[in-house]
Amino acid sequence: MFEHPAADDKKYVKRREIVFIILSGFFLGTLAILNILGISRQIDLSFDIFGRTIPFVVFIGVLPYPVTFLCTDFISELYGKKRATMVVWTGLLLNIWVLFILWLGGVLPPRPEIGPDNLPFPGDPQRTFFQIRQWTFGATIASMLAYLTAQFVDVHVFHFFKKLTRGKALWLRNNGSTLTSQMVDSIAVVTITWFFARDAINIRPGETITHAIVILILSNYVFKMVSALVDTIPFYIGTKWLSRYLNIDPYRDYKEVHNE
Repeated sequence: MFEHPAADDKKYVKRREIVFIILSGFFLGTLAILNILGISRQIDLSFDIFGRTIPFVVFIGVLPYPVTFLCTDFISELYGKKRATMVVWTGLLLNIWVLFILWLGGVLPPRPEIGPDNLPFPGDPQRTFFQIRQWTFGATIASMLAYLTAQFVDVHVFHFFKKLTRGKALWLRNNGSTLTSQMVDSIAVVTITWFFARDAINIRPGETITHAIVILILSNYVFKMVSALVDTIPFYIGTKWLSRYLNIDPYRDYKEVHNE
């Protein structure tokens, strides 16, 4: 299946670095998009079952979020825990960079006249930027805290299951790590967002704050859970193809442990 280590020449080294850059690029690019636009809109996908309305509301930023976990799972599987952890830390630095640019854009002249809602008055063309800035500050701070916790949980749980099964049961570590980390992320990002950007969370007439937050947490988690289960197939196919293309045996270390 895999070529002899002597065949680990420049061709495979180049392929591995290119694929790593692509996976990291998708991960970091997706992270930037979901932080900037993350809570700028709530999407109501509520549906009826037997005459009963099931509330289902998600932030727009959750739509591309499963891609980040798929990318880290590919990196963990093919390149190991150290590289996956390095990408996670790079993502944190990216969040800080986004915050810096937003801060800088808000303090540079000309400074608009600020209204009672801490935004430029309606009609001021700068109002859109400052509204996005306000929401993104709240979302990014929430995301940074939730992201660090969730991504490290994802990487550590992934390798826990990989070690436990000695490299077998790919579906278990893929789904087990992602489902666990996404529950952590869903709870953290919604509750922290509430403290930093309350006006971004829509409260329906007659609805309590607690109810709105619980619906958001459950809806976001269900979306991520379904996405994680669905991406098992492309993860299996992708891992099998990439391991051949890159001449990487992702189970080598666990085979060695087993043989000992």
